[in-house]
Amino acid sequence: MIDLRSDTVTRPSDAMRESARDAEVGDDVYREDPTINELERRAAERLGMEAALFVPSGTMGNQVAARTHTERGQEIILERDSHIYRWELAGLAQHGALQTRPIDGNERGALSADAVRAGVVSADDHRPGTGLLALENTHNAAGGTAIAPDTIDAPARAAHELGVPVHLDGARLGNAAVAHDVPLARMTREVDSVMMCLSKGLGAPVGSVLAGSQAFIERARRVRKLLGGGLRQAGIVAAPGLLALENVDRLAVDHDNARLLAASLAELPGLSVHEPETNIVLVETERTAEAFLDRCSDAGVGGVAFDDHLVRFTTHWDVDREAIETAAERIAGVC
Repeated sequence: MIDLRSDTVTRPSDAMRESARDAEVGDDVYREDPTINELERRAAERLGMEAALFVPSGTMGNQVAARTHTERGQEIILERDSHIYRWELAGLAQHGALQTRPIDGNERGALSADAVRAGVVSADDHRPGTGLLALENTHNAAGGTAIAPDTIDAPARAAHELGVPVHLDGARLGNAAVAHDVPLARMTREVDSVMMCLSKGLGAPVGSVLAGSQAFIERARRVRKLLGGGLRQAGIVAAPGLLALENVDRLAVDHDNARLLAASLAELPGLSVHEPETNIVLVETERTAEAFLDRCSDAGVGGVAFDDHLVRFTTHWDVDREAIETAAERIAGVC
């Protein structure tokens, strides 16, 4: 099976497995795990923030950030198709008692400064007020679009002008940085916090990092504990994360493979292919997505349905150029 369902299926390298085995560990609740401490230090540095916090998953990172930034009952502004709104089990309501205010982005999933200004509400005797703006980069539902740094800066500045903090869901932030050929820290210049996954295209077996100011991370640590994220000898999973941080540049290979796959599929009958910007290829099918994927699975290629007639294929470091060419041939047989 050539598994193109997601870059979450990547398996840790031999070096990552060895680093986990040999990791120096301690109790992280007591802040005594040296490997966790080093990962958090390096992640904060790479992301241009004062401090960082290791979390088991990207979803936990986003939910911790939202709860830390806000007071219960406030509104959070987010893009209508954002991951934090669509695919995190209404955690904003369940964990933070937050009211969501989804607003429309453009076709790439980006929010404008004007849309943010129009969406922010002030607290009064009848309204809870806006407590947070959440942005996403890359934008998953829009096809892994790499939102430009300036396009993140503008809505963030608009929110700040109105006294609203900004969180960036950067699950695949490395892909966005590589696509725009800028450091990770440039992508976060105007936001107050950012979450980045280590367990997607960067190849770690588990984990994400949440970064922000020192004061924010101190508060976030308490929220992580509240949500069951207090960790003990977690250096075993932090050690592969340290290696994952060094894999950002190699994401360019995944982007090249996505373009190769897209070009191959665009020649096939019954398919309409979106031009990929990063490692996600969206394909519109004449038959239903589920029927198409069933045939692909029978042919040895995995993907996921994004809509009734929309399929996502995601390239990653477990799938090399030869495997992409084979996958394209198998899908051609399906068509």
